[in-house]
Amino acid sequence: MKNYKYTLQNLDCASCAQKIETNIAYHKEYQDVVVNFSTSTLSFKTDKEKNIEEDIRKIIKSVEPEAILVSNKSKNTEDIQRNKGDIYRIILGVLIYLVGKLLLLENSAMLIFTVISVVILLSKTAKKAYKQLKNKIIDENFLIVISVIGACLIGEKTEGIMVITLYEIGKILEAKAVNKTRKSIATLMDIKPEYANVKVGEDIKRVSPEELEIGDIIIVKTGEKISIDGEVIEGTAQINNSALTGESRLITVTKGDKVLSGGINNDGLIKVKVEKKFEDSTVSQILNLVENATDKKAKTENSVSKFAKIYTPIVIVLAIFVAIFMPIFFKNINYSESIYKALTFLVISCPCSIAISVPLSYFSGIGKSSKSGILVKGSNYLDGLKDVKEIIFDKTGTITTGSFSVTQVETLSENYSKENILEYFAKGESFSNHPIAKSILKKWEKEINTSNVTDYKEIAGKGIEYKIDGKLIKIGNSSFAGNKENNEKNIGTNLYLSVDEKTVGYIVLTDEIKENAKKVMNALNKMGISTIMFTGDNKEIAKDVAKKVGIGKVEYEMLPQDKYTKLENELKMAKENEKIAYVGDGINDSPVLARADIGISMGGVGSSSAIEASDIVIMTDELSKILDGINISKKTNRIIKQNLIFAIGVKVLILVLSMLGLANMWQAVFADVGTTLITVLNTIRILT
Repeated sequence: MKNYKYTLQNLDCASCAQKIETNIAYHKEYQDVVVNFSTSTLSFKTDKEKNIEEDIRKIIKSVEPEAILVSNKSKNTEDIQRNKGDIYRIILGVLIYLVGKLLLLENSAMLIFTVISVVILLSKTAKKAYKQLKNKIIDENFLIVISVIGACLIGEKTEGIMVITLYEIGKILEAKAVNKTRKSIATLMDIKPEYANVKVGEDIKRVSPEELEIGDIIIVKTGEKISIDGEVIEGTAQINNSALTGESRLITVTKGDKVLSGGINNDGLIKVKVEKKFEDSTVSQILNLVENATDKKAKTENSVSKFAKIYTPIVIVLAIFVAIFMPIFFKNINYSESIYKALTFLVISCPCSIAISVPLSYFSGIGKSSKSGILVKGSNYLDGLKDVKEIIFDKTGTITTGSFSVTQVETLSENYSKENILEYFAKGESFSNHPIAKSILKKWEKEINTSNVTDYKEIAGKGIEYKIDGKLIKIGNSSFAGNKENNEKNIGTNLYLSVDEKTVGYIVLTDEIKENAKKVMNALNKMGISTIMFTGDNKEIAKDVAKKVGIGKVEYEMLPQDKYTKLENELKMAKENEKIAYVGDGINDSPVLARADIGISMGGVGSSSAIEASDIVIMTDELSKILDGINISKKTNRIIKQNLIFAIGVKVLILVLSMLGLANMWQAVFADVGTTLITVLNTIRILT
């Protein structure tokens, strides 16, 4: 079977995505059908060779008329144009009706204006209702159509116009919220190495990583990404694997060491023997994990549509019973009155206040979050925050700042003070642009006189050396500037200083913990949310950071695959209604960000892949924003419950009064439009 993958444009509701998937899967010739709502993609397998796209388009159109199947992900403005078109259509429909009212037209002329207005306003909803009826589905679209027509038939034309106008505005707001999820994870593909320098005889040829074969020899220069997993056979280099493993320290590799694809050669030149095909490499595995993880996410159904599946048929059946049987049971009521009551029943029962207030509440919550520096990509993720019972944190760039600082300066010789040691470091590092060099210079904070510095050299993968007043100064790792007695018990990166081959001191560089990290962890614990840390760093650093910030459980020395597997175990152990969030910032976090119930990334220091794979982005990198997001989620949920209880309660009350003859159309209008306006006003409180 051949795999096919398409993009679905104009797909605004999760329930529609589920219906499309179900309808395509119903046809046996299409297998492994997945409609990924978060990425707006459709994938499936089939043996068919002809008319595939044509058949799929027909199925999609039968469910969601506005959805468009495209075979590429080229940028377009159709969603924007569609929203503008809906707004213009609503304005036009309302204006036509208002013009008729203001001109005080006769009944026949006013009827024409009303019909034109209703046709314009109701056209989109009626089309959707018709398509769903063909699929034997009765949803809120159908009830809206019946309600509007019913209101007009009983003489409440203005009420009918208001019903459809408010409903359409609500759908536009809902679509805007959904479109925040359209940050496609496709950009993650850009993280893979673009090329590899493969050795062919005596020549070097630039090729695509996919073309490499096991046993090929590749050259990795300073500043280049390692294109594929392999073994170093020549040279020495300092490799930055932070994007892959979360390890904050640079790793020195030399002959015989293994290297991972996606690592960056910060300094040096190495030859690497290819040990894996690209599809089996570390980067490729990360890419595949991200795509599969997003497909595993639970399909989020629109709560209003789910409710309407039960609510709408019941309302219609009850209305029919009212119209037919009331004259039979109540002698003083004729069929004209019973039909009037049935139509009133439909107007009262119209779920406009529900259909509008729910997406509007989520949209307001998303707006409030954005103002607070929290980008939420969809209402389902905002809603899910309130149910989070466990948060897993990455370390580097998430709990820590991701930048080094000098935390210790130590002397190993009576002839040199700590200030002397730091000055030697500063003089040597003043010639380098390395991040560690900048940290050392920041620590020194004085003017540096380098007039007596000569013969400066950078030794790839080891450190630097220079001469000062005839003395040979070396700065670097223990093998370069240290000695056999050096025992690295300090938590952090140790850099040694030797003078004429004698180690005289060292400094310790550590990744600073974010200022409010401990307060955030304490607050989360008080909220009953457990905290865990996943990191690629070593045991000592990981446990030290976890202890300082108040995280009880920590997993260390993890590769992306380890994080993913461990997260899967955590998800399996979680209770049904409890969600697990993951907070990270690097490429290595992308699979777990996508797989977690709620993926939260750091927007400032975070990699583009982590941001795209996540559901929520903290734009300011402040951990306290997680608390803000949870509080906004809880407030939004609280107001939604208030709106639903109020709207349904009023409708039931007016409905009972109407059946008893104690309420007429103006109460029905209040039960519909009044509750809608009040719930909308209540929703605005989310923004305060």
